Amino acid sequence: MNDILNLTGVTKGYNHGKPNEVQVLRGIDLTIGAGEVVALVAPSGAGKSTLLHIAGLLDTPDNGTVSIAGEDVTGLPDRRRTAIRRADVGFVYQFHHLLPEFTALENIVLPQLANGVPQREAETRAKDLLARVGVADRASHRPSALSGGQQQRVAFCRALANGPRLLLADEPTGNLDTVTSDQVFDALMELVRATGMSALIATHNLELAARMDRTVRLDAGLVTPAVPA
Repeated sequence: MNDILNLTGVTKGYNHGKPNEVQVLRGIDLTIGAGEVVALVAPSGAGKSTLLHIAGLLDTPDNGTVSIAGEDVTGLPDRRRTAIRRADVGFVYQFHHLLPEFTALENIVLPQLANGVPQREAETRAKDLLARVGVADRASHRPSALSGGQQQRVAFCRALANGPRLLLADEPTGNLDTVTSDQVFDALMELVRATGMSALIATHNLELAARMDRTVRLDAGLVTPAVPA
């Protein structure tokens, strides 16, 4: 199994040299294989968002290396990192962050246009993604006219619009009630499995974590395999 994400010896701290210096990540080693879906479980404030941002090239580590699909991306110029992030990484957050002035369809089309995809091709892919998560009939609606679950489904589609190899999700169902959370998570997993991408999904929900391929725990700045209850 080829590795899609590999973090080796990754450290990250803030306020270096100051009395309130904080070391968030203390030497992260984490590998995710092709097509593997990994749950990241962490207590509040453990640094999971920092870890996801480094994995997704939104931040840089103080030490260590980050590789995506076998390429060491740690020290690449910003322009190259941006190109890799745009093509190979999809992000989903706890809040949908959809652009309010655009329709559901347009929110999925826009990142494709930014990546050089022709308009008609981008619209076709957006419609297909919306159909896969069961909200094709909401394509012309703006986010304010969608329910919370529908908004998050559209956010999933936007994250997958450019066909990334790696999906990074930070509490993607954290704002939803239990029933809606289960339904939306099912939709996300169906998308991920259908495309064969890899995913690192941070969640507090141990039942959702158990439905992924494996679970790792982030605590005290280190990642360790989760111990079954």
